[in-house]
Amino acid sequence: MFSGCDYPSLTRFISAELTRGYFLEHDEAKYTERRERVYTFMRIPKELEKLMTFGFFLCVDAFLYVFTLLPLRVLLAVLRLLTLPCCGFSGSRLLQPAQVCDMLRGLIMVLCFSMMHYVDYSMMYHLIRGQSVIKLYIIYNMLEMADRLVSSFGQDILDALYWTATEPKERKRDNIGVIPHFLMAVLYVFLHAILIMVQASTLNVAFNSHNKSLLTIMLTSNFVEIKSNVFKKCEKNNLFQMSNSDIKERFTSYVLLLIVCLRNMEQFSWNPEHLWVLFPDVFIVVTSEVAVDIIKHAFIIKFNDITADVYSEYRARLAFDLVSSRQKNACTDYSDSVARRMGFISLPLAVLLIRVVMSSVKVQGALSYTCVFLCYLGLVSLKLLNSIVLLGKSCVYVKRANMEDKLFERPAAAPSSSGKTPGRAHQARCPTPSGKQTTHSFNDDLEHVNPSQGASDLRHRTPNKDLLEIDRFTICGNRID
Repeated sequence: MFSGCDYPSLTRFISAELTRGYFLEHDEAKYTERRERVYTFMRIPKELEKLMTFGFFLCVDAFLYVFTLLPLRVLLAVLRLLTLPCCGFSGSRLLQPAQVCDMLRGLIMVLCFSMMHYVDYSMMYHLIRGQSVIKLYIIYNMLEMADRLVSSFGQDILDALYWTATEPKERKRDNIGVIPHFLMAVLYVFLHAILIMVQASTLNVAFNSHNKSLLTIMLTSNFVEIKSNVFKKCEKNNLFQMSNSDIKERFTSYVLLLIVCLRNMEQFSWNPEHLWVLFPDVFIVVTSEVAVDIIKHAFIIKFNDITADVYSEYRARLAFDLVSSRQKNACTDYSDSVARRMGFISLPLAVLLIRVVMSSVKVQGALSYTCVFLCYLGLVSLKLLNSIVLLGKSCVYVKRANMEDKLFERPAAAPSSSGKTPGRAHQARCPTPSGKQTTHSFNDDLEHVNPSQGASDLRHRTPNKDLLEIDRFTICGNRID
């Protein structure tokens, strides 16, 4: 507008600033992308909550299984053992592998529940209540971190026990035996149950504090999670694991709130009016959990240029786990697959809930036992209804994601003594005894490598795993740049 070296006057400069124009269509691609980011940001709460709701009911299904169908399956396994002398023994196994795992789970729960009777919940509550607010804040954060670490190692302990107890006997023994693994599993479940009890006691102290300062500090600590995750590079696989972790944490938080409500209602002789006193605090905790998850995922999606449709893909992966566990030649039990995906191990939480319910509710007389039986039938009905609805929804999600063909892949054959490896048609995505899942994507990558490349190039190649081949703890050691 100004030619040559002419210096504009102040009046002309102000006039130019007030009347200058520009055309956004000259950079149409950039502004269209910005608008799409806004739309994606607005879609995150809806898409995320769809995934969270589906994953939450998956955890409910696995959790109710421990109280409803697991006792019946253990009873059937015991009846099979008792009837073997009468019916005669035929076959290579006394019990099927699934029945062995069921009996081990049931025995672990009985032993840990008996051991939990020696832990005084009231003494633990008063011991925690006597600490200062800052100490309790530090303890609560340490407990959250310890819960994640213990869960990761605990699933390996349980998987090692199941495989050691069901491994074919003709193989060369390279383990320490079933009994040591069983004792390790019992110790793990007991210690994890105590850890969750301390978490519940700390939350209970926060609810009962007069100034609510501890509850406020605990809620604000959730927002620190946003800072620790939002500004880091996050790929789709990492976001999948983060989403599964958030589902598990939300479900665990709800169970902890249930335990806190049970303990408080017991102290006030089950007065219904006291429930309304607890309701505002419960609502605040639930709302803060949902808000933190939405804000965290929304900005992670924004900063890493990921579309909101990725949550539909995650939901299809979880649905695939459920549908594949219903097959006759399933690689693992559904509760184990949920544990691997989300890090949710139901045994410690179930032991603690049984312990709290038994100490809070007094069962005396025939009428009380009748109510307990009716409650059990209600839980069984809820479990079956939840399973049917989840299975129907999962089939829809799997079909919509065009993943039906993967359901019919045959399990990976065990390597023979001659050293022959199974063909690609027989390779599957079944978990190995260590809890990891086998894949043939790495071999496929090697086939497409240029033959002129040296061995050093092959050595530095990493396998491209899809979401079906990654459990919760596979990428824990991976470096995220």
